[in-house]
Amino acid sequence: MKTEMTRDFAPSKIVCVGRNYGEHAAELGNEVPAEPLLFLKAPSAVIFDGDAIRLPSYSDQVEHEAELGVIIGTRCSGLTEDDDPFDYVRGYTCVNDVTARDLQRRDGQFARAKSFDTFCPVGPHIETELDVRDLSVVCRVNGEVRQTGRTSQMVFPVDHLIRYISRMMTLLPGDLIATGTPSGVTALRPGDVCEVEIEGMGTLSNPVE
Repeated sequence: MKTEMTRDFAPSKIVCVGRNYGEHAAELGNEVPAEPLLFLKAPSAVIFDGDAIRLPSYSDQVEHEAELGVIIGTRCSGLTEDDDPFDYVRGYTCVNDVTARDLQRRDGQFARAKSFDTFCPVGPHIETELDVRDLSVVCRVNGEVRQTGRTSQMVFPVDHLIRYISRMMTLLPGDLIATGTPSGVTALRPGDVCEVEIEGMGTLSNPVE
């Protein structure tokens, strides 16, 4: 069941998972990690369906990353193997983990490259009843497919990620987990329209300026 993604959505933190699709890790010259590679994205980066992604003057290579987003519904800390991580989920949404790839390489860590204002489009809905183990994930730029994959290709599936992250930090209601992106990331240019579509969740669309 879909509920509206409203503009009061304000996660206390955005926890992202890097290199969670083998082909995406390979296209950037990286190995698949032995355990989830976590980084944080500033909550101030959040924008919504129809809002513009703004390209910063500091970067010459801003890229899209289509991802399944998991929204936490109940305080979640230190989950064990006996806990069901899905009991703590409010729902799911489309995420575009926009990334300044040149700055990511230059810095050697992800904070600046991932956290510019407008670098986290989310929406357009929150899907509250969906099996996310094998859904298509697609990104289109100006109608042309750039990324395509399935959530079943994740190195670490959603339940594993929730359980793992909860052992590092307490997840609070409204927190967002971005679960990683398939291969095919490309640069965005002014005037582009970038769409993220996840099976059963609709399409998140953002112009680029």
